[in-house]
Amino acid sequence: MADIIDKNRKNLRICRKCRRMFEYMNIGYGLCPECTKLDNKIFQKVKDYLMDHNTATARQISMALDISEHTIYQYLRDGRIEIPENSPIFIKCENCHADIRYGRYCPECVVKMKKELNKGTIAIDLYEVGERPKSNDSAVMHTYEGKKDKKKR
Repeated sequence: MADIIDKNRKNLRICRKCRRMFEYMNIGYGLCPECTKLDNKIFQKVKDYLMDHNTATARQISMALDISEHTIYQYLRDGRIEIPENSPIFIKCENCHADIRYGRYCPECVVKMKKELNKGTIAIDLYEVGERPKSNDSAVMHTYEGKKDKKKR
Protein backbone atom coordinates (compact mmCIF):
# COMPACT_ATOMS: atom_id res chain seq x y z
CA MET A 1 0.00 0.00 0.00
CA ALA A 2 1.37 3.42 -0.87
CA ASP A 3 2.27 5.56 2.11
CA ILE A 4 -0.30 8.18 3.08
CA ILE A 5 1.46 11.53 3.49
CA ASP A 6 -1.01 13.89 5.12
CA LYS A 7 -4.05 12.64 7.04
CA ASN A 8 -5.91 15.84 6.13
CA ARG A 9 -5.27 15.20 2.44
CA LYS A 10 -5.63 11.44 2.13
CA ASN A 11 -5.11 11.58 -1.61
CA LEU A 12 -1.40 12.47 -1.32
CA ARG A 13 0.78 9.37 -1.46
CA ILE A 14 4.33 8.31 -2.13
CA CYS A 15 4.78 6.10 -5.20
CA ARG A 16 5.85 2.64 -4.05
CA LYS A 17 8.23 2.38 -6.99
CA CYS A 18 9.98 5.73 -7.47
CA ARG A 19 9.13 7.24 -4.05
CA ARG A 20 7.86 10.51 -5.58
CA MET A 21 4.82 12.19 -4.07
CA PHE A 22 1.65 12.11 -6.18
CA GLU A 23 -2.08 12.65 -5.85
CA TYR A 24 -3.81 9.28 -5.55
CA MET A 25 -7.14 9.27 -7.39
CA ASN A 26 -8.49 6.01 -5.86
CA ILE A 27 -7.51 4.06 -8.96
CA GLY A 28 -4.38 2.11 -9.66
CA TYR A 29 -1.99 0.25 -7.40
CA GLY A 30 -0.17 2.93 -5.43
CA LEU A 31 2.00 4.09 -8.32
CA CYS A 32 2.44 7.60 -9.67
CA PRO A 33 1.17 8.25 -13.23
CA GLU A 34 4.65 7.82 -14.78
CA CYS A 35 5.32 4.50 -13.02
CA THR A 36 1.77 3.36 -13.81
CA LYS A 37 2.43 3.77 -17.55
CA LEU A 38 5.62 1.72 -17.33
CA ASP A 39 3.97 -0.89 -15.10
CA ASN A 40 1.03 -1.26 -17.50
CA LYS A 41 3.45 -2.05 -20.35
CA ILE A 42 5.18 -4.72 -18.25
CA PHE A 43 1.84 -6.12 -17.09
CA GLN A 44 0.63 -6.36 -20.70
CA LYS A 45 3.68 -8.55 -21.48
CA VAL A 46 2.82 -10.80 -18.52
CA LYS A 47 -0.83 -10.94 -19.57
CA ASP A 48 0.10 -11.85 -23.16
CA TYR A 49 2.52 -14.52 -21.92
CA LEU A 50 -0.15 -16.05 -19.66
CA MET A 51 -2.57 -16.25 -22.58
CA ASP A 52 -0.18 -18.72 -24.22
CA HIS A 53 1.40 -20.26 -21.10
CA ASN A 54 -1.38 -20.29 -18.51
CA THR A 55 0.28 -22.87 -16.24
CA ALA A 56 3.54 -20.94 -15.99
CA THR A 57 5.09 -20.32 -12.59
CA ALA A 58 6.36 -16.94 -11.43
CA ARG A 59 9.92 -18.11 -12.09
CA GLN A 60 9.07 -19.24 -15.65
CA ILE A 61 7.33 -15.93 -16.39
CA SER A 62 10.27 -14.02 -14.91
CA MET A 63 12.85 -15.90 -16.97
CA ALA A 64 10.87 -15.79 -20.21
CA LEU A 65 10.15 -12.07 -20.05
CA ASP A 66 13.24 -10.88 -18.16
CA ILE A 67 11.01 -9.43 -15.44
CA SER A 68 11.82 -9.81 -11.75
CA GLU A 69 9.91 -12.42 -9.75
CA HIS A 70 9.20 -9.61 -7.30
CA THR A 71 7.16 -7.91 -10.04
CA ILE A 72 5.16 -11.10 -10.65
CA TYR A 73 4.51 -11.46 -6.92
CA GLN A 74 3.48 -7.82 -6.76
CA TYR A 75 0.88 -8.50 -9.48
CA LEU A 76 -0.38 -11.37 -7.31
CA ARG A 77 -0.49 -9.10 -4.26
CA ASP A 78 -2.33 -6.47 -6.32
CA GLY A 79 -4.86 -9.08 -7.44
CA ARG A 80 -3.99 -8.55 -11.09
CA ILE A 81 -3.11 -12.21 -11.62
CA GLU A 82 -4.27 -15.25 -9.66
CA ILE A 83 -2.77 -18.58 -8.72
CA PRO A 84 -4.85 -21.54 -9.94
CA GLU A 85 -7.02 -23.39 -7.40
CA ASN A 86 -5.17 -26.72 -7.56
CA SER A 87 -1.68 -25.26 -7.46
CA PRO A 88 0.56 -26.73 -4.74
CA ILE A 89 2.08 -23.27 -4.12
CA PHE A 90 0.23 -20.17 -2.93
CA ILE A 91 1.19 -16.81 -1.50
CA LYS A 92 0.65 -16.11 2.18
CA CYS A 93 -1.63 -13.69 3.99
CA GLU A 94 0.60 -10.91 5.31
CA ASN A 95 -1.17 -11.06 8.66
CA CYS A 96 -1.79 -14.74 9.57
CA HIS A 97 0.25 -16.49 6.84
CA ALA A 98 -2.70 -18.55 5.54
CA ASP A 99 -2.56 -19.64 1.88
CA ILE A 100 -4.25 -17.20 -0.51
CA ARG A 101 -4.43 -17.14 -4.31
CA TYR A 102 -3.96 -13.37 -4.69
CA GLY A 103 -4.07 -10.18 -2.63
CA ARG A 104 -2.36 -9.33 0.63
CA TYR A 105 -4.79 -10.57 3.27
CA CYS A 106 -7.15 -13.51 3.71
CA PRO A 107 -10.87 -12.78 4.14
CA GLU A 108 -10.77 -13.68 7.85
CA CYS A 109 -8.03 -11.14 8.58
CA VAL A 110 -9.91 -8.50 6.59
CA VAL A 111 -12.96 -9.00 8.83
CA LYS A 112 -10.75 -8.41 11.87
CA MET A 113 -9.08 -5.45 10.19
CA LYS A 114 -12.44 -3.89 9.29
CA LYS A 115 -13.04 -3.38 12.99
CA GLU A 116 -9.85 -1.32 13.03
CA LEU A 117 -10.99 0.46 9.87
CA ASN A 118 -14.13 1.58 11.63
CA LYS A 119 -11.91 3.13 14.30
CA GLY A 120 -10.00 4.91 11.52
CA THR A 121 -6.63 3.42 12.44
CA ILE A 122 -5.87 1.56 9.17
CA ALA A 123 -6.89 1.66 5.51
CA ILE A 124 -7.17 -1.26 3.06
CA ASP A 125 -7.64 -1.03 -0.70
CA LEU A 126 -10.00 -3.60 -2.24
CA TYR A 127 -7.28 -5.15 -4.39
CA GLU A 128 -5.41 -6.16 -1.23
CA VAL A 129 -8.07 -8.68 -0.17
CA GLY A 130 -7.24 -12.14 -1.52
CA GLU A 131 -9.18 -15.32 -1.90
CA ARG A 132 -8.37 -18.59 -0.20
CA PRO A 133 -8.09 -21.69 -2.42
CA LYS A 134 -11.36 -23.64 -2.60
CA SER A 135 -11.06 -26.86 -4.54
CA ASN A 136 -9.25 -28.38 -7.49
CA ASP A 137 -10.11 -26.50 -10.63
CA SER A 138 -8.00 -26.17 -13.73
CA ALA A 139 -4.32 -25.40 -13.15
CA VAL A 140 -4.44 -22.22 -15.18
CA MET A 141 -2.99 -18.90 -14.05
CA HIS A 142 -5.01 -16.03 -15.41
CA THR A 143 -5.36 -12.29 -15.16
CA TYR A 144 -8.13 -10.62 -13.25
CA GLU A 145 -9.51 -9.24 -16.53
CA GLY A 146 -9.61 -12.75 -18.04
CA LYS A 147 -11.62 -14.01 -15.07
CA LYS A 148 -14.18 -11.21 -15.56
CA ASP A 149 -14.44 -12.09 -19.29
CA LYS A 150 -15.20 -15.75 -18.46
CA LYS A 151 -18.00 -14.75 -16.06
CA LYS A 152 -19.70 -12.70 -18.80
CA ARG A 153 -19.94 -15.70 -21.12
